[in-house]
Amino acid sequence: MLVFFLLLFSHPHKAFSAHCTTITATKTYEKCMMLPTQQASMAWTFHPHNATLDLVFFGTFISPSGWVGWGINPKTSEMTGTRALIAFPDPNSGQLVLLPYIIDPTVKLQSTPLLSRPLDIHLLSSSATLYGGKMATIHNGATIQIYATLKLVPNRTRIHCVWNRGLYVQGYSPTIHPTTTNDLSSMATIDVLSASASADHNNVQTLKTVHGIMNAISWGIMLPIGAVTARYLRHIQSLGPTWFYVHAGVQLSAYFIGTVGFAIGIRLGELSPGVTYGLHRKLGFAAFCLGGLQTLALLFRPKTTHKFRKYWKSYHHFVGYACVVLGVVNVFQGFEVMGEGRSYAKLGYCLSLSTVFGVCMALEVNGWVVFCRKAKEEKMKREGLVSGYDKDSGSHS
Repeated sequence: MLVFFLLLFSHPHKAFSAHCTTITATKTYEKCMMLPTQQASMAWTFHPHNATLDLVFFGTFISPSGWVGWGINPKTSEMTGTRALIAFPDPNSGQLVLLPYIIDPTVKLQSTPLLSRPLDIHLLSSSATLYGGKMATIHNGATIQIYATLKLVPNRTRIHCVWNRGLYVQGYSPTIHPTTTNDLSSMATIDVLSASASADHNNVQTLKTVHGIMNAISWGIMLPIGAVTARYLRHIQSLGPTWFYVHAGVQLSAYFIGTVGFAIGIRLGELSPGVTYGLHRKLGFAAFCLGGLQTLALLFRPKTTHKFRKYWKSYHHFVGYACVVLGVVNVFQGFEVMGEGRSYAKLGYCLSLSTVFGVCMALEVNGWVVFCRKAKEEKMKREGLVSGYDKDSGSHS
């Protein structure tokens, strides 16, 4: 099953070096790279003798009133702290303008509007043009070229690039960009000398994939299977206490795997400051806490003859089924968060879960058939005994 989900979750990423161009209408560059998201690309020429970088960023608008931005983060590969150049239609004239912005934490929290201000990096020149020249207009899908000339720190050829695009601009203040997985992953660390990209983005994507696989298997598949074993195997007398060990083993294994997946999720949150999936996070914490309570309940499990056994049993059932429901719901929420809402991975999970539910329904129907048959036999036996007793009484009289 693990291999199955690995195949479904993994999908080929575009090669960084494919489908990019080094030629523009005004200049030819030495190197280019296809960026990992939004079908964006970048071309550049690096001059080692004076650490100067000439570059052009190719992006696309997603709205006639939207914006496209590219920038450099001097410290790390994340949005906060990025020194950006953002292009959008001037609200007064409608002409394309390019202004500098510093993305500070207040912008990420949306507590203050994003206002243009001078950059504190060695930006020698910058400009922007639409593909098609002066006759081009800004529309959904319009391609823009952002040109910049930077002076880098000597002997440092790695730059942290950040790019994105949004739907609206209020005055001269770009509004927040969409928060899909691709939009939140629009960053890369590039060595302008060797034209190689850092694996930071790939490492985060790998963690997301592992997080999704482990939680889908543990909370979304194994926990329901453990509940099924407890409900239907316990009535098979020939198994004896085996059903309990199977149930406990499956649930403990699921909780252990789920704990690892939960920890990876916490780490992903640390690696993505400012990116919060509120509902997914809350459901995850709730399922994890309920699973922990279920595990602790094994330590306080009273004997079958104890007077509190029935209360413990009710608590165990309620918390257990609540944990299963929350786990399954959160798996579906996780697919949406990862942008896999219509993927083969989700289809594979739905088929696996449907199989578990199908087996559960079959066992439920079989259980009711057996119950009704036994009830009918017991009724027939009682009627037979009564009639036999009546006959015996009549003969003695």
